Amino acid sequence: MRKIANTVQWILKGKSSGSATLQTLLVGLLVLATNVLTGIITARTLGPVGRGEQAAMILWPQFLAYTLTLGLPRALLYNLKCHPDEESDLLSAALVLSTALSIVAILVGVIFIPHWLAQYSAEAIYFAQWFMLAAPLNLLGVTFTAALEARSEFTFANQVRYLAPLLTLAILGGLLAARALTPFTAGLAYALPGLPILFWLLTHFWSQLHPHWQRLGVAFRQLTSYGLRAYGIDLLGALSGQIDQALVVGLLAPASMGMYVVALSLSRMLRVLQNSIVTVLFPKVTARPAEEVVMLVGRAMRVSLTLTLLASISVMLLGPVVLRLLYGSEYLGAVPVFRILLVEVVVGGATWVLAQAFMALGRPGTVAILQGIGLGLSLPLMLLLIPTYGLVGAGLALLGSTTARLVFVLISYPLILKVRPPGLLITKKDVQFVQQMLLAKA
Repeated sequence: MRKIANTVQWILKGKSSGSATLQTLLVGLLVLATNVLTGIITARTLGPVGRGEQAAMILWPQFLAYTLTLGLPRALLYNLKCHPDEESDLLSAALVLSTALSIVAILVGVIFIPHWLAQYSAEAIYFAQWFMLAAPLNLLGVTFTAALEARSEFTFANQVRYLAPLLTLAILGGLLAARALTPFTAGLAYALPGLPILFWLLTHFWSQLHPHWQRLGVAFRQLTSYGLRAYGIDLLGALSGQIDQALVVGLLAPASMGMYVVALSLSRMLRVLQNSIVTVLFPKVTARPAEEVVMLVGRAMRVSLTLTLLASISVMLLGPVVLRLLYGSEYLGAVPVFRILLVEVVVGGATWVLAQAFMALGRPGTVAILQGIGLGLSLPLMLLLIPTYGLVGAGLALLGSTTARLVFVLISYPLILKVRPPGLLITKKDVQFVQQMLLAKA
């Protein structure tokens, strides 16, 4: 019992790379379980059409906020690791920049939304414009999270991660009990939790770092110097992660959007391990020698790839049963695209873990170029395949562009970093390392 207690305490503290990764993974699993519940509530209550309208309303604040980061979250994390004595200056500058960028996101959304949601009702368009007020919550949220990760406050960051879906579940449950669940109120359930979370984060950093508004010039230059080079990665990451939804919502009917969102969210459950590893990996390998960075990134990629592949095969076989059981027979039309998206998750996860080596070694522009090539393939593929093949076309376009990015990243290891790319197949040493890491704290 004492060994178990020591292991639990080790994970909860989240100080080492292993404990932080396991803690992030466990929180990710809790977030997934909660998101499944919220997805079941909205999908079964609203139906494919209502679920599509709700997704169209809440898509834009996050999408536009993430496309207008100017690389700020990554720049803040990188500079906090490299210049820990300048924490207060850097965070103050990041707050000012995030607020200004949020205002730009709101204006762009309000102007752009009516043109792209032309096939939706006037009410849905009106509500989608109002939901743009949630853009600052998204942008400031990712900025603060980057600061927490830079300071190795993974426990606090994980608490913030889980609080948002937990509050959303509570609000949805209340709305369902009151028989007041509509596409608009469901959207509010996803947007409103950002307010108390943002206040919590502000209070935390204000009490510790005492942000100020002097000497911001140097901090601005530090953040924008790295941020503009990393911005391509954030922009392309946001586009590659949500451009499919943006195109589906504009090219297909609300019912198709509802089925696509269900298939996408269910397939993305398998990203929990990869995201947990990346969350801890980048801060831990930044500012280390190149050989050590490549070795650690390769090991992390092989472990996550193997586990995700095994899980995806199991889920793929059970796809129809899972969709019918969780969301209802109305969503069985999403089975084909669901299976394609599972494969894309495996390929995309390996690509993103491998890209962390370039980020940690101060070459963010390289990853931006590589992702740009892949995304440059996805846009014409989606515009070509979605009108012809519907949901399946969206999945195939996404898989094709993700595979291209994996190839480009692997080629760039010898071309840019002058080292051999990590092997894709898990080795005996990888397994032994994982066993040693777990047994050391057992």
